Amino acid sequence: MARRPSASIADGEVEEIPLLANKSTTSFALKVGEAHTSITLVEDERSDYLHGARDGWEPYPTEEERSGPHRLRRVGRKISWPAYLIAFVELCERFSYTGTAAVFTNFLQRPLPPGSTSGANPAGTPGALGLGTNVAAAITQFNTLWVYVLPLVGAYIADTRLGRFKTVCWCVAIALFGHALMILPSLPSIIPHRSLALPIFICSLLIMGLGTGGFKSNISPLVAEQQRGPQRLTVERDEEGERVILDPSITTARIYMYFYLMINVGAALGQLCMTFAEKYVGFWAAFSLPTIMFCLCPIVLWWGSSFYTKSPPQGSNLLHTLRVLALAFRPLLTLSPTRFLRAWTDPDFWERAKPSYVAHFGRTGRVAWDEAFVEEVRKVASACAVFVWYPFYWISFNEMYNNMTSQAATLTTHGIPNDVINNINPIALLFLIPIFDKYLYPFLRRRGYNFSPLKRMFAGFISVGSAMIWAGILQCYIYTASPCGYRANDPNCEPAGISVWWQTGAYVLIAVSEIFASITGLEYAFTKAPKSMKSLIMALFLSTSAFASLLGECLNPLAGDPLLIWNYAVCAGMSLGAGAGFWWTFRALDAQEEKDELGGRKDLEDEDGENDDRDDAGGVDVHGEALTLQREGV
Repeated sequence: MARRPSASIADGEVEEIPLLANKSTTSFALKVGEAHTSITLVEDERSDYLHGARDGWEPYPTEEERSGPHRLRRVGRKISWPAYLIAFVELCERFSYTGTAAVFTNFLQRPLPPGSTSGANPAGTPGALGLGTNVAAAITQFNTLWVYVLPLVGAYIADTRLGRFKTVCWCVAIALFGHALMILPSLPSIIPHRSLALPIFICSLLIMGLGTGGFKSNISPLVAEQQRGPQRLTVERDEEGERVILDPSITTARIYMYFYLMINVGAALGQLCMTFAEKYVGFWAAFSLPTIMFCLCPIVLWWGSSFYTKSPPQGSNLLHTLRVLALAFRPLLTLSPTRFLRAWTDPDFWERAKPSYVAHFGRTGRVAWDEAFVEEVRKVASACAVFVWYPFYWISFNEMYNNMTSQAATLTTHGIPNDVINNINPIALLFLIPIFDKYLYPFLRRRGYNFSPLKRMFAGFISVGSAMIWAGILQCYIYTASPCGYRANDPNCEPAGISVWWQTGAYVLIAVSEIFASITGLEYAFTKAPKSMKSLIMALFLSTSAFASLLGECLNPLAGDPLLIWNYAVCAGMSLGAGAGFWWTFRALDAQEEKDELGGRKDLEDEDGENDDRDDAGGVDVHGEALTLQREGV
């Protein structure tokens, strides 16, 4: 059995490595040489070790068990309840933010209905400030940019100063204040006075976005950190007695699947509740309900604070990372295409930043990092290169919240508000995520097909592009069936005689794309980032949505009659083209990652095996995440 190197422990001394707290333990004694050693294992490790010892097989898989013709089935661990608590915090935050954002457009764009002091309008469209389409679009677009740029700031603070948990707590407090402040401009005594209501609304929007932005980049890594058990492959028997491989990467993927499920539960409930609240009660109710729901976040964070796994701030390697990148990319700063291509394809591209390379070529100055740090930066750069393509995914995804909502208004809605129809997407995810987790992914693993993260991302691009093709074809039928022809969005035009439920296919395809691309992107950002930069890399992934918003501004001239078919066609072409470019660019990386997954883990086990000998102190290690060693005299 592979063991970690043990340290010499004097008589009567106790060495504790409490990396996992709050786990039930089991103690037993082993006799090693002339020493009697007492070992206490946490629950997860006890299962691994005792089952293996009892059944006569090693708790770690062999090469044959990993990838041979009789390889064992790979499964993930059960998700720990602290992870569900963190996911519930995200559910409350998404309910509050998404529910509030769902009514921004009507609050800003539409005027106060005649005789209404709250903005409610059961017989028509609610409204409040009456700023018009352009101003409302500008403010909501700025809000999107603000929320998706600020994660970079929140990530830096978490990685360098506060740690992720404390940063999340502070950001919840800031966002809660912003939510409470947003209620003021919607009160019946203030809402008729636009010159007073608008500044308060903008101020609350900035404060709420500040908290939301910092929250977003840290809650995703925090939920994945709640994963329990060893961070390597282990062999165990499942409930039916079958020997299986417990794969931490599958556990991480499952955590993000159900984390995303909670996101969509919150988003769907928030959008439905606030849409009807603004219509039948008023904007004060549409802004108050999210605030009340958001108050659960600090309560849950406080209640479970003693159970959560909390990573302390690791310090920032950002400056060193930038210097490594500068050394590696410096030869690319040339106007000569030949030199640029030679530098880009140079096999020593990353070697240029390593201390040995710098010293060999006699460059002045001393680097403050080692060779391993350069390799970390290389992996981070590879992950970030993957994210470069994501704006072309989000450009089609964002159509769900603007043009497809407008498209629903030109169809026969059967009395359902047009801005409620896009809830088909989160509702579809509530069904699809368990299906993918329980059936599709296990089926592919049993068949021996490695549906790797990069393959799933590629599938996500194809799926979202297909959704735009669906929407474009439907738009063709709308123009054909509408009594106004290519002016179907005219407010005075009657809806086309086509049911709004024909949009279902597009929304379901977008939901499938989210499982493949969005959830996998969160997983990839977490697993590929070093510990000191996890929040930062997550923020970089989230910021791709901000770039998509800027890209969407360029398509605004197509976002209207009679050019909507072209709008969907361009979006589909960009997503499908980006998907093809994505796979062409990273197919070699995908093969390398698959090789590293098998070979790298074997190297780790071999490295552990080199330290298999016990020292004179009689130290024993069974790869427990938290264990207590006490040497007692014999």
